[in-house]
Amino acid sequence: MTTRAASPNPFLEDFAAHAAELPGVGQPWLDARRADAIKLVRAQGIPHRRIEDWKYTDLRSALEGTNDPGKAPSVARLRNAVEQGIEVFEFKGDAPKWVVDGFGVIGIDGTMSAASFALAQSTIALHVPANAKPAKPLEYEFSGQTRLLIVVEAGAAVTLLETPIGGDDSFSNAGIEIVLYEGAKLNHIRTASNAASAIVLEDLTVQVASAAQYRAHFMSTGTKLSRTELHVTLEGKGAEAHVSGVSVLGDGRHADVTTHIVHAAADTRSTQLFKDIAGGHSRGVYQGKITVAEGADGSDSRQTAKGLLLGVHAEIDLKPELEIYADDVKCAHGAAVGDLDVESLFYLGSRGIPEAEARALLMRAFLGDAVDEIENADIRASVWSKVEAALAKATEAKP
Repeated sequence: MTTRAASPNPFLEDFAAHAAELPGVGQPWLDARRADAIKLVRAQGIPHRRIEDWKYTDLRSALEGTNDPGKAPSVARLRNAVEQGIEVFEFKGDAPKWVVDGFGVIGIDGTMSAASFALAQSTIALHVPANAKPAKPLEYEFSGQTRLLIVVEAGAAVTLLETPIGGDDSFSNAGIEIVLYEGAKLNHIRTASNAASAIVLEDLTVQVASAAQYRAHFMSTGTKLSRTELHVTLEGKGAEAHVSGVSVLGDGRHADVTTHIVHAAADTRSTQLFKDIAGGHSRGVYQGKITVAEGADGSDSRQTAKGLLLGVHAEIDLKPELEIYADDVKCAHGAAVGDLDVESLFYLGSRGIPEAEARALLMRAFLGDAVDEIENADIRASVWSKVEAALAKATEAKP
């Protein structure tokens, strides 16, 4: 009988090498939370396809290539914060109470979130004061192991524009914790990495209080392996979460969006709308779970995911789920994957529109309602330009 040796865990090796250099080291509360996080990484190991939530995204196999987490430079850049009255803490000196109360508290459940918390060499915390409404979006760029905490006080409203910037063969693992107090609002837009051979992971955890709203859009063109994992808890009456996204994938690219929204209070509302287009040998994944907790009567949840395949070797996996433990709720989900509509192509051709142009028109129309969920017109236009560039590459991919 042959026993296979356990795969080495690069995150444990990286922690051992850099533990003494991490931001805020020496603060007892932070050291203790990091120690708990690394225990979780040790216990759970690197995610792989035999784990149900990771069955379409085999991180362990991907890491056997050139993407070495230990060699990934950690970079986090933030713009438009301090000048708009937002408090920024970068873990130099003693942490304020709002950081101690929020950092590493709500988002350390999975291996990769725990790894980003334990290993982040670039760590930022933001505090948006009550009723503040900054005019400019906060711009956040990251690569390597990074961590971000955002606390938005009651009545405040802010926009976050986020972009991964790692190059080819890079590894990025970002963890973000977001706390929205009563009546607060966060618009969160995440745009794509253009590095085809990168591994880009992100784990987001969001707490939404009474009458607060989290609105997010995730645009992806895929990488060697890309995964965005979102956990939202609607904790107070009237809390809302509205999440949308598009993935446009050329040959060899992979994009996974996995979400879990929990309706923990009465009269809460959530919507999800995701559209994927895949060409060549690419793979798009959407896994969306809705849980309506006991006592969360009056909850309203809608979940829609659709995929468009441009070739026989492309793959799109859609997996919506519902768990309902309350009465008097409205919950619906739907998923569909197919090709461009032949009759629509024929109709446009009969009007003199060349086939390539007709296909582009139909693909843009397919994605339109998801992209239009972005409220900011300038950001929406920027996302559309990235989408159209990705569509050109996707249609060039070998069938």
